[in-house]
Amino acid sequence: MSKTETTDEAAAAAEHEEQEFGEAGAQLSTAPQERAVPGSFGGVMQPGAAGRITWLWRETTGWARWFWRQLTSMRVALILLFLLSLGAIPGSLVPQTGVDETKVEDFKAAHETLAPIYEDLGLFDVYSSVWFSAIYILLFVSLIGCIVPRTWQFVGQLRSRPPGAPGRLTRLPAYTTWRTEAEPEQVREAALAMLRQRRFRSHTAGDAVAAEKGYLREAGNLIFHIALIVMLVSFAAGQLFKSEGGKLVVEGGGFANTLTQYDDFKSGSLFDRDHDLAPFSFTLDKFVGTYERTGPQRGTPRTYEAHVTYAEGADGAEKKSVIEVNRPLEVDGSKVYLIGHGYAPVVTVRDGRGKVVFKDAVPLLPMDSNVTSSGAIKVMDGYRDKDGKKDQLGFQAFFVPTFAGAGKGTMLSQYPGLDFPVLALNAFHGSLGVNAGLPQNVYQLDKRKMKAFKDEQGADLKQRLLPGETMKLPGGAGSVTFEKGVKEWATFQVSQQPGNMPALVGAIAAIAGLAGSLFIQRRRIWVRAVRGKDGVTVVEMAGLGRSESSKLPEELADLAATLNSQAPTAPDPAEPVEGVRA
Repeated sequence: MSKTETTDEAAAAAEHEEQEFGEAGAQLSTAPQERAVPGSFGGVMQPGAAGRITWLWRETTGWARWFWRQLTSMRVALILLFLLSLGAIPGSLVPQTGVDETKVEDFKAAHETLAPIYEDLGLFDVYSSVWFSAIYILLFVSLIGCIVPRTWQFVGQLRSRPPGAPGRLTRLPAYTTWRTEAEPEQVREAALAMLRQRRFRSHTAGDAVAAEKGYLREAGNLIFHIALIVMLVSFAAGQLFKSEGGKLVVEGGGFANTLTQYDDFKSGSLFDRDHDLAPFSFTLDKFVGTYERTGPQRGTPRTYEAHVTYAEGADGAEKKSVIEVNRPLEVDGSKVYLIGHGYAPVVTVRDGRGKVVFKDAVPLLPMDSNVTSSGAIKVMDGYRDKDGKKDQLGFQAFFVPTFAGAGKGTMLSQYPGLDFPVLALNAFHGSLGVNAGLPQNVYQLDKRKMKAFKDEQGADLKQRLLPGETMKLPGGAGSVTFEKGVKEWATFQVSQQPGNMPALVGAIAAIAGLAGSLFIQRRRIWVRAVRGKDGVTVVEMAGLGRSESSKLPEELADLAATLNSQAPTAPDPAEPVEGVRA
């Protein structure tokens, strides 16, 4: 069946309903009715240039109106919403440039055939791609164009009274009648009071009482779609005005929320990095981590707590707080999340004359769940060799918080807690490559212009150190000491997501609106009371709902029973009177 035939049938059904029930059956919903289909909008083309222009204008505007009606229909809105959900799938499966550029580069290197195709389709940056933005904008326009006229129509319905009873109540899906000796006016007054007590909007129209209930169904429908718009706007605002940065802080160290303090930082296109960063600072007083000691879950974290002292603004009072996983610190619209943890051995480096040229806690990156860690120690300035010549030192460092013991395997930790800490070092000297001005990874050692120190056997100098032990560099080149008291570090993510709260409110409103539109039944009830030819009042009650429901006849029966108790059924006449239906 073609779309034209389907639309014609819908229009014919709507016209039949209006003819059958009149105003009583109209406007139970604010959904627009399609009464026009494309094709020959402008009629017959008249001869001459002016006629052709007029015909072309009418055809163009006719097609434009038809396209707008299709775009603003709920059917198309649901299709666009489905396409938006479908389009978000690649954003979860394919590495995204805005999230992790390193993973994107690794994916391109591993998939040389797929990478160019994904690049052309914008799959490495889905949420900023042209096609995803087009779906997003079309969905936004569709919802706006659909909801605005329906909202005004619904407001008009709220301000108006329920329509009067149709001429023939017997044609309605729920109907009942009886005869009573009460006066018609008394029946109508009793029906009006009863319906108002049941929270129906009701009034007397002619010889009948008209009542309506269930307006919240359409209100829920509108709230659901308005909430979708709120969520779309919130997500867009969150992407445009968001900021997110990471920082590693060693115990005793601090952080101030300025751009230069971040290890990495990314933000939305409308985020002002000079003015939108909330002014606050904090110091990591200590990190507390506890782990399961025995059983199959040995080593599983039980406690991850970052004890901090923070201050809002430049001169704010200092406050204490504890940041835990999924329990961030909230400061002036920013949230500080605890996302990682590791160890920072304290190392002291001396030159050949015993002068301290480096002393600091060196953060090392975990390699496994037991916090086996690796990194680099770089001495860039202040060191001179035995001849007094400036040089640079570099050490490859491996750290285990719980060592298995000599001869029991490689440098792999047996437990994440500091039970038996050991630091292994490989020593090098030469140029670290930092003077070239190119960025370097602080956790990796560039050995291209460096030479390894040699031990007495001529092998590369390597040594395992316990806390307090020292490794001597050959030829009087100095020493490296692994100090007692290993510090811990924590990584924090500082984020501003201005659209999160509106999106949450929109999601809750959408669920509430959807529940209302699904479970609330909008219906109309009419009670007609007229005097019959035999002088006895004839009472008719009928109901009409937006959709077929078994609850409407049940509700009508309950209302009829209540009204019947006030206007009881009259006894049957001895002889039937002509023209009166029993």
